[in-house]
Amino acid sequence: MCQHQPPCPPADAAGREAARLVAYHPAQGWGLLCNGVVFFDDTGELLPDGRSVIPSAPACAGQAS
Repeated sequence: MCQHQPPCPPADAAGREAARLVAYHPAQGWGLLCNGVVFFDDTGELLPDGRSVIPSAPACAGQAS
């Protein structure tokens, strides 16, 4: 999919979020990267093979004030 030089990280790589943005829909809360990954504003992801990556918890989640 990616035609960039150097190529963007593939969808199964640890750094897949570093791929270039192809489309972004901020009102809907998602974007598409050139490696086929759909990312969501809540940090969840949908990979091209249909697997999902659950949103990561914020660093301060569960901490008492």
